[in-house]
Amino acid sequence: MKNIGIAIVGLGNIGSRLYKEILSKKKDIGLKTNTKINIVAISAKNIKKKRSFKFNKKIFFKNPLEITKNPKVNIVIELIGLSDGISKRVVESALKNRKNVITANKALISKHGDYLSFLAEKNKVNLEFEAAVGGGIPVLRTIKDGLATNKIHKVIGILNGTSNYILTKMQKNKDSFKNVLKDAQKLGLAEPNPKFDLDGSDVLAKIRILSSLSFNKKISKIACLKNGIENIELKDIEMAEKLDLRIKLLGITEIINNKLFERVHPCLIKKDNYIANIDGVMNAVILEGYPVGESVLQGEGAGPGPTSSALMSDLLSILRGNIKFPFGIPFNKRRSVSFYDKNKNYNSLYLRFEVKDKPGVLSQITKQLAKYKISIERLIQIPDHNKKRASIVIITHKVKEAYSSKCLKSFKSNKNVLKNPTIIRLF
Repeated sequence: MKNIGIAIVGLGNIGSRLYKEILSKKKDIGLKTNTKINIVAISAKNIKKKRSFKFNKKIFFKNPLEITKNPKVNIVIELIGLSDGISKRVVESALKNRKNVITANKALISKHGDYLSFLAEKNKVNLEFEAAVGGGIPVLRTIKDGLATNKIHKVIGILNGTSNYILTKMQKNKDSFKNVLKDAQKLGLAEPNPKFDLDGSDVLAKIRILSSLSFNKKISKIACLKNGIENIELKDIEMAEKLDLRIKLLGITEIINNKLFERVHPCLIKKDNYIANIDGVMNAVILEGYPVGESVLQGEGAGPGPTSSALMSDLLSILRGNIKFPFGIPFNKRRSVSFYDKNKNYNSLYLRFEVKDKPGVLSQITKQLAKYKISIERLIQIPDHNKKRASIVIITHKVKEAYSSKCLKSFKSNKNVLKNPTIIRLF
């Protein structure tokens, strides 16, 4: 049996869970991979922090970069989570020193994945990152292995458990965004600063990784269509219910006329659609390809359990001796990306205006919409006479993104419109 030395850099919730899981499953891993594994090095910010496990202080390294040069280490597992700084330096140094690397760091991979995959291939080692997308759902391995000979042309996903939990609880408990977010933070489902979960940045990082794997392209860097859920209010959730729809934050990537179109934004989805019923912290990914057709993967998308499951999957893949291209094909065969112009995209829209309740305001709005070639399919006006204001909800026919964007900006100068209009695209 081969002796394999493992290092874990980062001992937060996920790193701690993984440490205990590796120790408890050593025998099982040995049987499945014909290896004898040992954790020979660990590193974290604070050696004195109270943890749920005991470790030999002799294997603790204050400077994680020393681990990457240690001859006893064969596999480095990076769980710090930064896109740059020490995370990048650890992974880069490990690959240069011919150590296999496993990471759950979607920010790092979406920003530096091309360079790091080049290093891995050059040094004939693995760079594995299954846990970076979809938590415990084996979506990356499905694309790389299970669907390797398929031509994937579209990927749709609910890829952020925090946002999905908030939207679900708002709908089921009839509660405000602010209250549900506070509860999610108390439960540990949202970070103290949840910006990247709520504004769509987390989903975009995952979509960029999925795009690269699915379409054999280099990772895209261009600014794309990105909206989060921060402006979704309970009245939007309730209006969606009346319209027999649900609101979900979706990440979508597809090839249109040989060009890549990536986007992240809330969508209104018919209740009978499969993805409209993915609730709570669950994630789901729909892969559309040929000849397989439509493949659906669903599971818990975050947390120590699902993430450590994906990390263990990567670990066993390496222990079995599988040296793979990190993105499925060689670095020099992955093409640069041509981008689809988001302004040419057509969508039906849900628009909510908060306005002063006085004569002529509705007429001002409809005239402005007509000016930008936006036609109305349905209009609902909800007055609040006590506050002398009203909500105007408009469902449009399909409209070009360029027109809707310019139109909504034009309302900033209208003093009868009390705040920026809320926009949700229909799926």
